[in-house]
Amino acid sequence: MTERLLPTPSHTIGPFYGHALPFPGGPDVAPQGHPDTITLHGYVFDGAGASIPDALLDFWQAAPDGSLTGAPGSMRRDPSTGGFLGRNGTDFTGFGRVATDADGHYALHTLPPGNAGLPYISVCVFARGLVHHLFTRAYLADGADPLLDSLPAERRATLMAAEGANRTYRFDIRLQGKGETVFLEFQ
Repeated sequence: MTERLLPTPSHTIGPFYGHALPFPGGPDVAPQGHPDTITLHGYVFDGAGASIPDALLDFWQAAPDGSLTGAPGSMRRDPSTGGFLGRNGTDFTGFGRVATDADGHYALHTLPPGNAGLPYISVCVFARGLVHHLFTRAYLADGADPLLDSLPAERRATLMAAEGANRTYRFDIRLQGKGETVFLEFQ
């Protein structure tokens, strides 16, 4: 007599972002030593204002010349062993993936985006408690923009990265509550 197996429950536990999704060099979109490198950094906060130590952030952006194609290569593999080779160190891929650290902090090293209009970096947030990932933007400058112009001033401010010293920009992400970051819906 064969044993009848029950189906796997439809819910999962997690997140399991620490396994397989972050990759070596994920935060280093700019080629190493590039003189135009900028750093986008900040914290991810929950609704109570506590930092989230296990969030995962994906970043996409236009290249400095405005192109959106990006070079392949964020996840190069060794053809003989299948092991991770890392970025090739010269091509700009336009994609980065960063896990928050134990304090809920992240840092992305990239080149200034050259998209038309105001420069911004697209961000996708994965975190515990989220049924679906969230999309937002980190604007590196203020000015006229259709998305920003559609928002009240206090909501607009949640999309603005604050410029700091040494080519750094601070962009905190608040998942809910006071100062909640504006999240975008794509159809």
